[in-house]
Parts: sequence; structure tokens; C-alpha cells
Amino acid sequence: MAHGHKSNEKVVFVGDSRVRKKAVTGPITPPDYSAYPGKSEAFIPNFLLKEWMVGVVVLVGFLVLTISEAAPLGYPADPTNAAFIPMPDWYFLFLYQFLKLQYVSKDYVVLGTVGVPGIAFGALMLAPFLDTGKERRFYRRPITSILMFMSLISVFYLTKQSWDHYQHELKLTNTIPEHIVREEKAREAAEKAAESGGGGGEAAAVEVPLVDKDDPAVELTKKAQCVACHGADLKGNESAGIPSFHGIGDEFSKEELVDIVTNGKNNMPAFKDKLTAEEIDQLTTWLAKQKAE
Repeated sequence: MAHGHKSNEKVVFVGDSRVRKKAVTGPITPPDYSAYPGKSEAFIPNFLLKEWMVGVVVLVGFLVLTISEAAPLGYPADPTNAAFIPMPDWYFLFLYQFLKLQYVSKDYVVLGTVGVPGIAFGALMLAPFLDTGKERRFYRRPITSILMFMSLISVFYLTKQSWDHYQHELKLTNTIPEHIVREEKAREAAEKAAESGGGGGEAAAVEVPLVDKDDPAVELTKKAQCVACHGADLKGNESAGIPSFHGIGDEFSKEELVDIVTNGKNNMPAFKDKLTAEEIDQLTTWLAKQKAE
């Protein structure tokens, strides 16, 4: 500003562009999300509610699958049944097959049961902090997309491999799954009950008791370790092709039983080197008595 009309008076310009603006020293407050309509939203409750709804839909879908494909009901656990093939529910097949791999089983079982799952779940928890990019298209996020596709492919591959191996074991051992045997028995019992005019169900099947339980030949079944395959109750396991001693006299004659015990048959080993001829005769005589009343 100039005062008077003197030509040599110094002039000062207010708002001169040559005057530098002082740097901002206080905190910078970002604009509210409402300043960007359609492009942003509040984390709580808007974004969090959407994530919860997606989780609920996935959980409900998973529950529908588990109900529609329920776990098959087999016989009560029998530790003496060496022919039983363990099999988890279908949604755990990939983990079941994963633990069969060389470097996550036996001496490395801790790595397979704790190490690898811990790394997987840890990476899942850290994903929001590791992948901080704003890009939402999967092909613009190569690392995250590759890990996701590899995980899905691994789950499907291990599940199929586990199921194929299980079917191969069934054919190799000529084993019928227990739940199928139960269904067939229940159906046969229902058909017989319907023909006779009685009530149906698996309970209608006739239980054949052992004959002469105090016979000395019973001790020979322990000496020959028959309980290892036929079970402590000597009822066998039809799904694995192991016959029951209950009513076996109706199926085989004394001579046939002597030949089977002496020389073996199918999966049954020969006992000619473990039992004497007198013991075999005593045992088969008792077995021949096992007939339905």
C-alpha cells in the first residue's frame, strides 16, 4: 500500500504470490465417507453386516450339504475287527488324504496336524493386512487369486483321491461297507416280516445263540486267536467276509469245517500248524453243533 504521491515511497503488495504459505502443522482430518456417495461406506455396521450375511449364507449352504449327505451309520466300534477300513465324513476327506502324505505323517505328523493348518489359518487371518491394495478385480490381484485357486484345486483333488483310494481298498479286500450291510439286513428283515404279517425293521432279525458255551472247545478259539477276526462275541463281520460262529453248523458240515480249519479258506489262514488234529476235531465238533433251534 502506498501513502501520498511520492514516487520514491516503498510499495507493499498484500497477498503477494511471492510470499510462501506456512506449512500445515496440525493433524489432517480426512473427509467423511459421505463425501464420496456410492464409493465408500462405514465399516461398522454397514460393511461388517455385509460380511456377516455372506458368512451366514455359506454356513447355511454347508449345513444343507451335511444334512443331505449324512454320515453313514455303521456297527459299534470293534477293536478286534482288523478288516475295518476307517473313513471320515466327506467334508474331511481332503484332510484325511493330506495326512497320508509322506512329509506330514509318521515322524512329521506334528507338521501335518499343527504346522501346515496353523500356517494356512494364520495366512487367512493376516490376509487383510498383507493385501492392502484397492483393486477388487481378481485378475489384478495375482498373488491372492493364485493362493485361492491353488487352495480350491487342492481340496477337490485330495477329496477325489481319497474317495478313489477308499473304493480301491473295498474292491481289493472284497469288503462291503457296514452301512450298506445294515441297510440290506433291515430291508430283508422288513420283507420277511411283511410276508409273515409281523412288524418290520432290523430288530426283526433272529439272533442265533451259541450252543454249549461251556464246551472245552471254546478255550481252543482263544488259543487259535479266533477272536482277533471273528470278534469277542464270535459274531464275525459279514461286511468283511468273516462268518459268524452263531449258526455256522447250518452252513457247513463237520467234514467241511475240518477242511476249512485245517487248510484255510479265502482270507482265513490254515491252522494245521497251530492246532493238533485232536484239537481241530474237538473244535470243529463244537462248531458243527452251532445250529439254529
